[in-house]
Amino acid sequence: MLTRRHIRVKVMQSLYAFHQSQDKNFNVEEKFLKKSMQEMYDLFLLLLKLKVEIKSYSENYLEKSQKKFLATQEEIDPNKKFINNRVFRILENNIQLQEAWEDRSVNQWSKDSEYVALLWEEIMKSEAFQTYMSSGDSSFKEDKDFVILLLKEFIAPNDKVYDYLEDTKLTWLDDLPLVNTAILKFLNKLKENTAQDSKLPKLYKSPEDEEFAINLFRKVHLNEEELSNEMLGKTPNWDKERIADIDTILIKMALCEFLYFPSIPVKVTINEYLEIAKEYSTPKSSIFINGVLDKLSKEYKQDNRLNKIGRGLM
Repeated sequence: MLTRRHIRVKVMQSLYAFHQSQDKNFNVEEKFLKKSMQEMYDLFLLLLKLKVEIKSYSENYLEKSQKKFLATQEEIDPNKKFINNRVFRILENNIQLQEAWEDRSVNQWSKDSEYVALLWEEIMKSEAFQTYMSSGDSSFKEDKDFVILLLKEFIAPNDKVYDYLEDTKLTWLDDLPLVNTAILKFLNKLKENTAQDSKLPKLYKSPEDEEFAINLFRKVHLNEEELSNEMLGKTPNWDKERIADIDTILIKMALCEFLYFPSIPVKVTINEYLEIAKEYSTPKSSIFINGVLDKLSKEYKQDNRLNKIGRGLM
């Protein structure tokens, strides 16, 4: 789930917070880095749970409608296609998902049920819902397509859900696009015969990715003075005060990868930090960072300081 680029973003944010902090407690910030990455998985679980909660809310809605004193025939004998959607059933019956919800205390929607109600009202009144409910099709594909549509058209773009997530955990806003993508991949892989014991996607693609996050954070901090000295004289047209703090951190992280991560190609490092700069720093940052990294990578190569292992890594 976590890509290397998102790991770099998490490390960048923690290094920035550490430098801005009054306490300068490295251990505390490292714990925060680990926690913020773990909480990204909580967001994944929370948004999956939201789908199940919407289904449960709609089921209760139908039951209450049936008990009305002057219930219509449609309310007495309602269309249950939505609550019988087979994707909801797969999510509800997935053993690993149920255990994860319980172990990580993913119960926010029971406390903040107004967001579930708000989404259900919006879904129920939509043309997409009416089309789905009136369709003669009863295929698993239609069920899955509609659940995916719920994420794309109703949950992901909902401003109130967005504000709720921001208020709950600020770091979730940066995680949201990646988590939504992970959920789409997870839903697309579901089949009608998906077993109850089918596995959930992992937070890290490999143990090496988790190690990369911590090692990058530590090595930038431990080699802070050396990395700062590497930058001296490489920014002649830029006063120190004019260089954004984020740019300085991104350059140091990239230099750290040049010097201390032998398995990461130089081109990959440069491209990754240029993309991060475009998203998180100033409009001209990527041009500035590219100039510094290009110059230093050539110097390192000439001086045999690029300790890269394998073909094509220089």
